[in-house]
Amino acid sequence: MFIIKYKKIFVSISIALVVLSIGAISFFGLNMGIDFKGGSLVEVEYTNVRPEQSIIEASLKPLAVGQVLIQPIGEKGYSIKARDITDKEHKDILSVLGTDAVEKSFNSIGPSVGKELARKSIISFILVSLGIIFWIAFSFRKVSKPVSSWKYGFIAIISLVHDIIIPVGVFAVMSHFSGVEVDTLFVVAVLTILGLSVSDTIVVFDRIRENIRMGQFKTFDETVGRSLNQVFARSIATSSTVIIALLALVFFGPTSTKIFALMLTAGMFFGTYSSIFLASPMLVLVQDMQKSRK
Repeated sequence: MFIIKYKKIFVSISIALVVLSIGAISFFGLNMGIDFKGGSLVEVEYTNVRPEQSIIEASLKPLAVGQVLIQPIGEKGYSIKARDITDKEHKDILSVLGTDAVEKSFNSIGPSVGKELARKSIISFILVSLGIIFWIAFSFRKVSKPVSSWKYGFIAIISLVHDIIIPVGVFAVMSHFSGVEVDTLFVVAVLTILGLSVSDTIVVFDRIRENIRMGQFKTFDETVGRSLNQVFARSIATSSTVIIALLALVFFGPTSTKIFALMLTAGMFFGTYSSIFLASPMLVLVQDMQKSRK
């Protein structure tokens, strides 16, 4: 009941974090990477044993060709994405890769690919959000009192926006001060946060629904508070386990996945916060507003 008692404080904290994140995004912007701005793509295959990715990254650093995205291909190959490079820079890259690296292709990536990726990402977010609203509204159709079933879905979407905006705001600050760029893994991380966050929110909502059906508690406030007490330990334990695994990937994983893991860590943390300290208190606030209108 502690969370419901101080619901306005917890909701205010979320609002403040979202406002700060939007401010960071507006002020610093997002540093778009090669996948969005376009650049050059080199694909090579090694005739012998493929070197470790960290070795390739270290060998390309002195060339000063900006951020380079390196991805393994097959058993012996790598794809290397960089900004538009000159013929000399192209030759320098092949030179540092070693004599047993055979170039398979060299192409330019147009910015139109990035625009298409951005458009599809936005469409994916909209479709996922609508799907969540309709699915939750349908699942909660038999629990329409005291809060309408579709409002559960709407509040879940507010929580999702909260869980995405804050990590993106953190990324905007990192992007400004450390130069990290938005790439396809960033988009994958955002969409993954959607799934992780809504899963935790639905677990909490489902417990509220079951307690409403059983009618064990006198008021809606008490029902929500008791429901949170019942799932609190489980949510924290589950999230903590995932966050620990992600932090291991941040500190000990390859450079190419550090930002992806960091985004997921932030999304998991704020997703857990919103499921417990934002979504459920908002249900009570909505019910309070409905009562005040009567």
